[in-house]
Amino acid sequence: MRLARALEEKKYDIRLRDKLVADKKLEPKEVEAYMKSLDDDQSRFTTTSEVDDSNN
Repeated sequence: MRLARALEEKKYDIRLRDKLVADKKLEPKEVEAYMKSLDDDQSRFTTTSEVDDSNN
């Protein structure tokens, strides 16, 4: 079952997504729904300068 889930998520990979949409194997509305379903991780982001500062 993990393989099926991995393959399902792979079709939204930006490197494949545009080709799948162009080939009509993936609907643009599916992509939009997937993007809206993603969690907002903005509260957990770090910048490279913050990482550099913490290593000193």
